[in-house]
Amino acid sequence: MTKFYDARGNNYGVVSPQQVRDHGIGLPQSAVQAAQARESWSTAAVHAFCAWAPDEAPPDAKAHRSDGLLIGPFQSEPPFDLLIVNTDGTLAERSGNGLTIFSQALQAQGLMPGAGECVLQVHHDKPDGLSPLQTSVRAAEFDGVQGFWLDLGKPLFGAQAVGAQEVESVMFNQCDVSRVAALHQLNPAWGHSQFVSIGNPHCVTLVAGVEALPGNSQMRAAALSQSLTRIAYAAPGGAGVPCPRGVNLQWAWHEAEGRIAARVFERGEGPTASSGTSASAVASAAWRVGWVQAGAVSVVMPGGTAPILLEEEAGELVRVRLFGTARLVS
Repeated sequence: MTKFYDARGNNYGVVSPQQVRDHGIGLPQSAVQAAQARESWSTAAVHAFCAWAPDEAPPDAKAHRSDGLLIGPFQSEPPFDLLIVNTDGTLAERSGNGLTIFSQALQAQGLMPGAGECVLQVHHDKPDGLSPLQTSVRAAEFDGVQGFWLDLGKPLFGAQAVGAQEVESVMFNQCDVSRVAALHQLNPAWGHSQFVSIGNPHCVTLVAGVEALPGNSQMRAAALSQSLTRIAYAAPGGAGVPCPRGVNLQWAWHEAEGRIAARVFERGEGPTASSGTSASAVASAAWRVGWVQAGAVSVVMPGGTAPILLEEEAGELVRVRLFGTARLVS
């Protein structure tokens, strides 16, 4: 039976490699082989474990009962290999909420170390990205809540960091950012975007007021959904413009000191209640344009608030940490 966990409104199913094979799905024995042969098994796995049962889907439900599928671990002790499968069958390089959920599932199985850091290794099939992509996780308490700190490493900025092509350079808060023509055409308020890589690619659009933040229901409406899918998804699901391998989209507004409101449209999934790496990218972009200082930053999304810790050395952002919790929902 698939176990589903929630982290800030993000829901993932968690299954072992053997559970996948028990469904007659030809998942290879190693995560490396599975990533290389992704097209032979991933769509079947999403259908088997993420599809709604007959008459189960509530009104206005998304196409699947979860935002993705986590397959792992492939070992009985750390470091642990895993696969993050988007509901369109593609593999993600990293997911902050997904890794938080996977850590909670490991802890429930008695596999998460009680002290020190545990390395999670995400395998994917993106040709121009490091695989596996490692994340160090540490069980900890924050603000009276038990959860996990994820070390997401050093963010990279700019079009080159995410493989964006043919974007215009513009100024925002005396900082050089980008203008994505397709976003600017959709809404003139969406003319200033900061590209950020947190191991996976992000395009953070900086807006002047809360009214410019798109709502999730708005992003699910056919006209806007099709346009954003064309931008965010790589071919064949979208156009991959300006990023041929796709890009996660965020909109960010400086709500208060140390506090950023954000909305998210994920490649491979669409509008989501929250996203851990998106929150980390938003905080990093906010730091770069001078909205926030290094230290604690809160990123507020419809699904909840993500505590982010930005570490700076000699005027350079050198590390981003994300805190998260997860709970079993079924």
